[in-house]
Amino acid sequence: MNHQTPVISCRNAWKLFGPDPAGYLSRMTPDRTYDEIAADGYIAGVKDVSVDVAKGEMLVIMGLSGSGKSTLVRCFSRLHEITGGTIEIDGQDIMALPERDLIALRRSKMGMVFQSFGLLPHRTVLENVAFPLEMRGQDRHARRDRAMEVIKLVGLEGRETYFPRELSGGQQQRVGIARSLAIEPDIWFLDEPFSALDPLIRREMQDEFLRLQELLGKTIVFITHDFDEALRLADRIAIMKNGAIEQCDTPDRIVLDPQTPYVQKFTEDIEKALVVHAAALSTPLNGSMPEGTPIAGHKTIQQLARTLVNDPREALPVADRAGTVTGVMSRQAALDMLLGPD
Repeated sequence: MNHQTPVISCRNAWKLFGPDPAGYLSRMTPDRTYDEIAADGYIAGVKDVSVDVAKGEMLVIMGLSGSGKSTLVRCFSRLHEITGGTIEIDGQDIMALPERDLIALRRSKMGMVFQSFGLLPHRTVLENVAFPLEMRGQDRHARRDRAMEVIKLVGLEGRETYFPRELSGGQQQRVGIARSLAIEPDIWFLDEPFSALDPLIRREMQDEFLRLQELLGKTIVFITHDFDEALRLADRIAIMKNGAIEQCDTPDRIVLDPQTPYVQKFTEDIEKALVVHAAALSTPLNGSMPEGTPIAGHKTIQQLARTLVNDPREALPVADRAGTVTGVMSRQAALDMLLGPD
């Protein structure tokens, strides 16, 4: 994750639905609750949200149906006009853009994948993937070459002449992903792209998605209502309720330190050893470094189970991917998470 200027910067964003949203927001007191707003005849689809998304980061937004997650992402791309606040893409206020410039921004920088595949039934895989390039006015041969490139990338080579009806659900979703990648977007918005798939295909698509992200390094906002999926995919998770973000943090911190009762409900049945990494349990070095081979900070406590059981050291040095020791972890604390306290 890159901590330079954020690719997406959202500050105090509101999206109110009702008869006079802007007028109501201008008169509204800051402490107005979601239910009080609803009693006044308005729905707070997005309620005073501030969040940044860094270059190359995967932010997963999750929550129950009606929590505001899809509304927020549509605000990020200005498919919804916000009622108040600001949203910037690469430092540019997208709410100030004329329609023509906004369309150009979407076509050049944003890829979108939704739960419904939205494929054109009378067009082949190749033609579906090339469609956004056709809309851009790209040369026929150039768009075919680019479409074939991304078809191969998502594992559909050999099926480019198939029609959507001849593909499985997972394959159709791969076409949707390939189509969104064809324009080489800097930002990728995915709204529950795997939720219509059966569990086995869903897992395979998650694996494929992680592979693509490792390969392409896109800035991604991914919506899901599945906490296990969020934990598996996210650099950070934003949990929403009633239009507001309850907590936005790394999967480790969400599981180790839920900030509200609502977030606690999401985490209470999670097996922490499967989620928490050694680096999250480590503390900064204070004095001399513990002797012996360090453990990998990017590995989960479950992945380190054999080491934790067999290593007699009370304090274990923790190293980053480059091999640099960054902290020290209590073996007993890790064993308590793995096995439960005595």
